[in-house]
Amino acid sequence: MKRLTLSLLAPCALFFATTQPLMANEKLIKVTAGHLIALDMAPLFVGVESGCFKQQGLEVETRFFANPGDNNAALAGGAIDFSTNPFTLPFFAANSGVPIKVISAAGGWGVMEVIADGKLGLDSIGALAEYVKDGKPKLTAAVLQGDTLELILVTELAKQGMPPDAIEFVYFNDLLSMVEAFRSGNVDILSHIKPYTSEMVASLGATVLTNNARTWSNHTPNTVVSVLDKTLTERPEVVTGYLKGLICAAEIINTEPDKAIDLLEQGNYFRVSREVMKDAFASAPEPISFTPDVEAVQQVVDALVKMQYVRPGVSAESIFEIDLIKSLEQ
Repeated sequence: MKRLTLSLLAPCALFFATTQPLMANEKLIKVTAGHLIALDMAPLFVGVESGCFKQQGLEVETRFFANPGDNNAALAGGAIDFSTNPFTLPFFAANSGVPIKVISAAGGWGVMEVIADGKLGLDSIGALAEYVKDGKPKLTAAVLQGDTLELILVTELAKQGMPPDAIEFVYFNDLLSMVEAFRSGNVDILSHIKPYTSEMVASLGATVLTNNARTWSNHTPNTVVSVLDKTLTERPEVVTGYLKGLICAAEIINTEPDKAIDLLEQGNYFRVSREVMKDAFASAPEPISFTPDVEAVQQVVDALVKMQYVRPGVSAESIFEIDLIKSLEQ
């Protein structure tokens, strides 16, 4: 059983000069975006494949991280310009003194899901609570420690009056190995993200117990886009262009999902079937947008503090700088 290690490098300066807004004949500004693989990163990928970022004068290089902590560390150390990561991770960074700011949600709601082996016959968290109360064999759940994927289960168990140890948490240090553990039957419950939970439902008959929209609110994000404070102050036109690129990509996904899936297949990002992708998009509680529910985020942060994963004192309002994305979405 592996435990997630969250290492944070000391922040250092970005090596990109402040650039004025581009004219048509000027070169694109190169930026690097770190990411995991989740459905709410589809706007990033569609933005790259569709040219939405290039329309804003940006050449966006994507860099995959299997471990959210490594993604955090890369941003802290200046190796990437933008980080798309679970919304709990910026708080770990801030607790370590990293001058980090969250500028938007990544794009998509109800992305985080808790699913169970279909053979268990569970179709809700309430059914899981009844299973536990009946004294049946203890179930195992694959999660990332100190992450939203752990917090969603902790929160739902608490709503049912159960402690976290009502089930056995198995901690992993990357998202893909969690899927394989569930697929192979080594764990009973998987707290994960679309489209991989959608694939487990379609191919294995897994059942959905809850998602983050039900647990917290429709606009509680799975992942968020973060930058160093220096990027916000010294390169505001780059930040604005990046967010406009995401909004452009979301418009494609929301209005032309088949075209969006074509673009995603072009980059081979998710490696699931078209049918799974279409279902994952269609089952979202709302169309893609980017302004997160900061109050709901704070509720999760309070839980993190209670569980002693982060120190008190860093509030969601102190690191969420969302006035820009609000204005762009109006």
